[in-house]
Amino acid sequence: MAILEIKEYGEPVLREKSLAVKEITPEILNLIRDMAETMYTASGVGLAAPQVGVTKRIIIIDGEEEGLIVLVNPMLVKSEGEVIEEEGCLSIPGVYCEVKRSSKVTVKALNESGEPIKITKEGLLARALQHEIDHLEGILFVDRIGKVKRQLLLNKLKKQKN
Repeated sequence: MAILEIKEYGEPVLREKSLAVKEITPEILNLIRDMAETMYTASGVGLAAPQVGVTKRIIIIDGEEEGLIVLVNPMLVKSEGEVIEEEGCLSIPGVYCEVKRSSKVTVKALNESGEPIKITKEGLLARALQHEIDHLEGILFVDRIGKVKRQLLLNKLKKQKN
């Protein structure tokens, strides 16, 4: 296993649309293991393959008591409710803001064995699923807030980098 470099805001790969995984190969399984090690080392709740420079439709979520949730080619199939809560991202370190998301979501995907699964989550896990699936579309959480607030946050990020 290896800890991968987490790509940060401004890296073009974070804006690319990810490609479907056609087959669960040993390379894909290694990527999933490396992503998990990277996420846990960075104290993250979730991680999408584009965040480590790979444009594949793979996300992982720390499912708390149920352990690591691995989703290949995830698709949001149902969402309910609405909640506004603070969100952050390993690819935009030190930046947090309130983002409107669905409070409950259902996602269809393949697991790491290539078997179809369907999961329904609420709360933090629902937020994490939506956040990570956005990454697969090249969408960052700062894209989901107002233009003025986004500019203020991004200015703060630039100052942190300098």
